[in-house]
Amino acid sequence: MPTQELTHGSFIIERSYPNTPEEVFTAFADPAKKRRWFAEGPNKSVAEFASDFRVGGQESARYSYQEGTPFTGIPFAYDASYQNIVPNQRIVSAHTMTIGGNCISASLMMFEFVPTGRGTDLVCSFQGYFFEGSDGAQIREMGWRKLLVRLAEELAQN
Repeated sequence: MPTQELTHGSFIIERSYPNTPEEVFTAFADPAKKRRWFAEGPNKSVAEFASDFRVGGQESARYSYQEGTPFTGIPFAYDASYQNIVPNQRIVSAHTMTIGGNCISASLMMFEFVPTGRGTDLVCSFQGYFFEGSDGAQIREMGWRKLLVRLAEELAQN
C-alpha cells in the first residue's frame, strides 16, 4: 500500500485595524460582509457562499477562478464549522479545502480581537495538515495575508 504524503504547518498573522473589535468581529459574523471580503475577489467566480455563524454552525464557499489564473475553471470548495465563538473576542473554526474534488487540507483557525487605543489588533492563528503535495502553509499564509487586506477594505467602507 503506497504511503500518502502529509505535511503540517502553522503560522500566526497579526494585523491592526482602526476599527472597534465589534466592527471587525461583525465583518466575520455578517454573511454579506464576509462574502465580500472572504469569498469574492478579482478573477474569481463565486457559485455559492453560506454562513450559519454560531457554535456548531457551518460555513461553505464554492468558487472557481477565471481565465488568466493558474486554476482556470477548476472548482474549489471550502467547508468550515464553528467550534467556539466569544462575541467581539474570539472565533475558532475547523476547515477543509477541496480542489477539483480532491481534499487538499484540513485546518484549525483562531481569530482573536484585541482592543487597543487605536482600534483592534487581530491575531490569526493557523494550524493545518496538507495532503498529497498540496499548497502548504507558506502559500496558505500568503492567501490569508491577502484576505486580511480585503478585510481592511471592507472595514473602510463602514
